[in-house]
Amino acid sequence: MKRLLAVALAALALPASVSAATQITVFAAASLTNVFLRIDGSERYSFEGSDQLALQLREGAPADVYAAASPRYPQLLYRDGLVRKPVVFATNKLIILVPRSNPAKIKSVYDLRRSGVKVVVGDSTVPIGLYTRQILDTLGITADVAKNVVSQETDVKGIVSKIALGEADAGFVYRTDAKPVAAETRTIALPAWAQPPIRYELAVVEATRHPVAAATFVRKVLSRRGRLLLAKAGFGLPKRP
Repeated sequence: MKRLLAVALAALALPASVSAATQITVFAAASLTNVFLRIDGSERYSFEGSDQLALQLREGAPADVYAAASPRYPQLLYRDGLVRKPVVFATNKLIILVPRSNPAKIKSVYDLRRSGVKVVVGDSTVPIGLYTRQILDTLGITADVAKNVVSQETDVKGIVSKIALGEADAGFVYRTDAKPVAAETRTIALPAWAQPPIRYELAVVEATRHPVAAATFVRKVLSRRGRLLLAKAGFGLPKRP
């Protein structure tokens, strides 16, 4: 973290024109789409499932910064020397998203066990899918809900889209995903005691050709303005390093 911040602070000594002229590529979890565009709308972004982005990095896809919805993938990439030391920059919570009309009359997570309820979850390889399975295991209702799963999506945007369009009765998403579709959906809280810890990490890609600009982007996310925008979007904030 000290190394990352040192590089970011060094960027401040450069003329503004140098930093502004360098556009970087940011690989980021789908749930970060809206907030990252607000923090810095001038960069190139690829928003997908954290696992897919990690795989692309392993295959040599050009990127400068990687941000994931779970520590798992950044830490594995760091272990293998593909990114610099990751930093935790946000937290989140799981909720249940239902269509605004709530045709299945879902009132709690336990209603998802009823016969005929159509549930959408994330694929088991992506963070939202892993977190969903973790909370269902904690609640002891994995098997009962699994029989009602009609779709497993490769990123959280797919879950949100199906619920907003009324193609399913309920889906597990991050709390932050509900705001953009508030007019088309309702949210149902999950038991706080069963919530898994959800931590977002980002890191500069080791192979970046723009290390100063990449570190500057990380600094923007960690800055007071970045943290305010994250909080406004519904993310939790870890303690400052």
